[in-house]
Amino acid sequence: MDNGKDLESGKLQSQLQLLTEALRTLAESCQGDSLLLLALLRTLEASHQEIRDGLFQASFPDNRQALYKLLRNIEANGGWPYIQRMKLRSLLGYAQQLSPLEDDPAESPEDSAETEQDLK
Repeated sequence: MDNGKDLESGKLQSQLQLLTEALRTLAESCQGDSLLLLALLRTLEASHQEIRDGLFQASFPDNRQALYKLLRNIEANGGWPYIQRMKLRSLLGYAQQLSPLEDDPAESPEDSAETEQDLK
């Protein structure tokens, strides 16, 4: 294989490993704060979309042999990159596990009593 490509690939792998470790450290520093973790996930998704729609599409192969090589690489190395979102059902499952007092943190017990009286 081309020695230059091997060096570039090795350098890229090293940089990707450092980036992965930095992301993991950042995520761990946000542990327990769902809003910060959600912001991190949104940023990752936006970066994925920016790279895919900009740089990746601009570098798309311009001949059949290069396209075939790209498709073979996608097939051999785990398919198309995809950022999977949490299913709404899973999120609602967590909400069902909450106690009734935790359902609406803005609502106080006094508000609940007033609402019950209004319904009668």
